[in-house]
Amino acid sequence: MADAKVIPFDEDRPRRRVTGSRRVRAVPAPDPVAEAVEEAVAEPAAAGSGGAAWDRRIAGGLAFLRRRVTGDYEVDEFGYDKELTDQVLMSLMRPLFDKYFRVEVKGIENIPAEGGALIVANHSGTLPLDGLMMQVAVHDHHPAQRHLRLLAADLVFMLPVVNELARKAGHTLACSEDAQRLLEAGELVGVMPEGFKGIGKPFGDRYKLQRFGRGGFVSTALRAGTPIVPCSIVGAEEIYPMVGNAKTVARLLGIPYFPITPTFPWLGPLGAVPLPTKWTIQFGEPIATDGYPPEAAEDPMLMFNLTDEVREQIQHTLYKLLVQRRSVFF
Repeated sequence: MADAKVIPFDEDRPRRRVTGSRRVRAVPAPDPVAEAVEEAVAEPAAAGSGGAAWDRRIAGGLAFLRRRVTGDYEVDEFGYDKELTDQVLMSLMRPLFDKYFRVEVKGIENIPAEGGALIVANHSGTLPLDGLMMQVAVHDHHPAQRHLRLLAADLVFMLPVVNELARKAGHTLACSEDAQRLLEAGELVGVMPEGFKGIGKPFGDRYKLQRFGRGGFVSTALRAGTPIVPCSIVGAEEIYPMVGNAKTVARLLGIPYFPITPTFPWLGPLGAVPLPTKWTIQFGEPIATDGYPPEAAEDPMLMFNLTDEVREQIQHTLYKLLVQRRSVFF
């Protein structure tokens, strides 16, 4: 899902806007399946608190299915389906977050309770699971249960199935225009400026930030007048230790890299199972941008300085978290 290649903010390619889906609210039509579901939902709850809780869950699930069958749900202009994300996609990612990677979240109070903000994070792990785990961290640990809209690379929207799931989960193309529209609408937007350079770097370069581009994400935040929240993720680097890159295979497949790890491709599908590392996600203090004049977004020196400030804050926090870490797995 975001490859799901989430969020690489590729500043070296031409910008292109996503038209997205229009806001849709389908009119329910008579359907025998929907009528049967509605009758099941209307049945009285069983006696006893335990039975009533289960009945409520079943009723909620049946009501969800009814809305799906009848088309009585909404998506925004980017294709984001909030109900599906909350009830299905988050539920699928949550066990990975809570039980497998045992993610510890710090500094969640640095994310504003309302209004737009740009969360900028390091990117790693061969597959972009870090973006998905950051999305769960914001939703489940923020008091307002905010939703993070991730910016994704073109490749995500070229893959069948992954394309649809990414849009449903709120991801959109990593271009300045769409990011600015989301920020001005009061959304939280997540970006990983290292892009493929970060996620596909060799294991020997782990936790060394790659180039952050030319500051396009800073320019977007300045235009929208929203704060920038640096985010440091420790643990993702070791899930797929990339010891080699089959560049010829990557060119044939049309992908940025073809990873070789201690388990992949040697163990086949089993080699695609990530190692159960212990993760920490820390959100740093926000960097305000609303004090700058409108023309500041066109100042290359200011963008360079702010980009460097964000990068240095993320790198410093990474080093600090690594020193505090007891073990890769515990």
